[in-house]
Amino acid sequence: MISEMLSRKFDQIIARYPLKRSAMVPLLLYAQDEIGQVSDEVIAEVARRVEVRPIEVVEVVSYYSMLHRQPVSKHQLQVCTGISCMLRGADEVFEHCAKKLGVGHKQTTPDGLFSLEQVECLGACCGAPAMQVNYDYYENLTLGEIDQLITELKKKEPRSNM
Repeated sequence: MISEMLSRKFDQIIARYPLKRSAMVPLLLYAQDEIGQVSDEVIAEVARRVEVRPIEVVEVVSYYSMLHRQPVSKHQLQVCTGISCMLRGADEVFEHCAKKLGVGHKQTTPDGLFSLEQVECLGACCGAPAMQVNYDYYENLTLGEIDQLITELKKKEPRSNM
């Protein structure tokens, strides 16, 4: 069951659209942010609210790379490897991230803190190479900036008492 807060957010989002089904992606993103994934329950609830069959929601989830059926990490690093970014060093950026985090494409660190993914295009061609971390864009990346970003993200996490 979705939370009361998420239910109210769904109502607010749906009210903004002339066609309920147009609210599908924003609903899925908000649910994923709260729950950590797009579960079967979320699919059923979104389908009911936007008045489509659940399979139509599943199709949308499978189309968009930012929607995940499995639990997602706290910090999702998406490195653009489209042509503009590739020409400006995206492969090196991706490989650097993979080495720094110890994971590959569509993998998550054992602590669940970071995941890494290559994506086709972030629409930031003028700022290539580009990366998105959750909803924040980083452009004209250098390897040093990546190291600094990962360090800062790690610092934001509470330390374990183990």
